[in-house]
Amino acid sequence: MRGATTIVGERPAGASGENIDSIDDTNDGFSVFFVDAEPRLRRALVARLGGERGREASAEALAWGFEHWADVRLMANGVGDLYRVGVSRTRGRRALPAVAMASEMIAAPVEPEPMDPEVWSALWTLSDNQRVAVVLVHGYGWTMREVGELLGVSVPTVGTHLRRGLVRLRTTLGHGVDNEYSEGERHD
Repeated sequence: MRGATTIVGERPAGASGENIDSIDDTNDGFSVFFVDAEPRLRRALVARLGGERGREASAEALAWGFEHWADVRLMANGVGDLYRVGVSRTRGRRALPAVAMASEMIAAPVEPEPMDPEVWSALWTLSDNQRVAVVLVHGYGWTMREVGELLGVSVPTVGTHLRRGLVRLRTTLGHGVDNEYSEGERHD
């Protein structure tokens, strides 16, 4: 049924649980989603889990998303839901030491620019949500709203994670704490 378009979520009369309604077809609909979602999901999971584990979690979450595309395409926050799939699928795996993760993240192709290994090591002293907020907002230019949608929390909660994370980073790196933490943050 190539070329036919239906409204997302609409099923023709008599349709079974099979995904016979689609945006052009299952592969094309997922392909469009993938182009937008993959870099965002990979960056968020690398920020949370480290280079190798984050990339593996991203691949696993996207594979799950393809297998369950009929459900994923109806989700209001597909990337956020796949983020949680990626995190949960890697829970039982042994974590690498923070120094090994930091060196992986520097070499990872998703980093916007090389960063001092001391900074990356300091990032691993933060909670998962603080690290994700700091890396995505200050490293990738995400808005606090986008991070909130990904994590499933409110914008003020993201602001709290961000503020506490930056204070902890400055303390860990031996820099003074100032009140300029929110300079340049976008809330939209």
